[in-house]
Amino acid sequence: MVHVAFTVKPDQDPEEIGRWYEEEHTGMLQKVPGWRRTRRFKTSSIEKSAVTEYLALHEYAPRNGLGGPEFVAATTTPWAHKVNNEVIASKHRRVYNHYYTFGPAPRHLSSVSSWNSPVNVTRTIPSNPPVLESYITTPDGAKLQYHLTGSPSPTAPVILCINSILTHHNIYSTFTTSFLTANPSYRILRYLTRGRTSSTGTLSPITLDTLTTDAITLLDALRIPRVALAIGVSLGGATALNLGLKHPSRVPVFLACDTNSSAPPSNPKAWGERIEMAESDPSSSQSVSGSSADQDPYTATTSSPDEKVVGENLAEATVRRWFTKDSYADPELAGRIEEVKDMVRSNSLKGFKASVQALYAYDLREEMGGCRARGEFLVGAQDGALPEGMRKMAEALGDGKGGKGVRCTVVEGAGHLPMVERPEEVKAAVERMLK
Repeated sequence: MVHVAFTVKPDQDPEEIGRWYEEEHTGMLQKVPGWRRTRRFKTSSIEKSAVTEYLALHEYAPRNGLGGPEFVAATTTPWAHKVNNEVIASKHRRVYNHYYTFGPAPRHLSSVSSWNSPVNVTRTIPSNPPVLESYITTPDGAKLQYHLTGSPSPTAPVILCINSILTHHNIYSTFTTSFLTANPSYRILRYLTRGRTSSTGTLSPITLDTLTTDAITLLDALRIPRVALAIGVSLGGATALNLGLKHPSRVPVFLACDTNSSAPPSNPKAWGERIEMAESDPSSSQSVSGSSADQDPYTATTSSPDEKVVGENLAEATVRRWFTKDSYADPELAGRIEEVKDMVRSNSLKGFKASVQALYAYDLREEMGGCRARGEFLVGAQDGALPEGMRKMAEALGDGKGGKGVRCTVVEGAGHLPMVERPEEVKAAVERMLK
């Protein structure tokens, strides 16, 4: 930014400078490579000062033509000489090379101290690595809470993690710890997808494209031009795939886990029955305040105690379907499975009913062959028919180089959420894709 402050000689007309800017100078500056905008100011007439001060701010791209032929031409015309020599009394010019771009949400992990906002919407934790938790609001009013951790560098590459329906971004917590221990130069961004809480916005119905746009809105708010990799599971996996197809410049690499390229015809009926199970469950009317997952206001899913949650019955049926029998018998995983069950139980019923519509009808198959991002798939070996289906998806996906066929990793000993049952295998797949 070029800062030019000046005053006008008492016997000269300041409007002469205005005419020069409007009729000649600004138009010529626009031809300077990298010019973005010119803004002009003057001190208020309310101020009790005998001398009016003027300020011009010229903004340029980091690479610009300051000092080049176009700039010289704009500053050496006869009119420019007249203004500078006859009209201006004093002049100070300064070039600022450093600047800060503000955004709608906090995003910096450097110099983090322990802080909690008075209304429990933003907090920072000076752990190693540091943690920042806050939220964004989408254009239609949905509140999306996010968790950013990792390298304090504002330019550190970002891994975007997208949770499945009925879960919390904490399904990635073990993966996050393991990955950042081995790769401290990265940041990991997790967020609660639309439908986790009762803040679902005004868009209806919620579609896969809605959820995809939410991810881009979050990246925009945090001033992240592109991620190093996006990983998602189930509906989050379909979102990661759709991000790679629709926004390859923002998500050039993705790993879609345990998902489908199109909504199975049975989905509306199956998910409709699950909604009925939740609605008829007496425990869905209980406040989530007693849940271990919701003692923390940053994980609350409802805005009032009267709002319903999914409840115990659907939670039990869901985790039994998601996890393998061996995992249930593993004492090291028992606690994690119980955490996931609590995530499902405490999910907002309103949010669940709204977001599940995204699973009723979507079809990405025609777009997959032309994929310009670099994608891969990963699936739990015991996740029903998905391993075979995802192998076919891998064969159909464009490799980003004009061909077709990408890798599909099948994780032994895992069901629907490999990042919970086998986080090290997921970490290995992500690291390999980043090399």
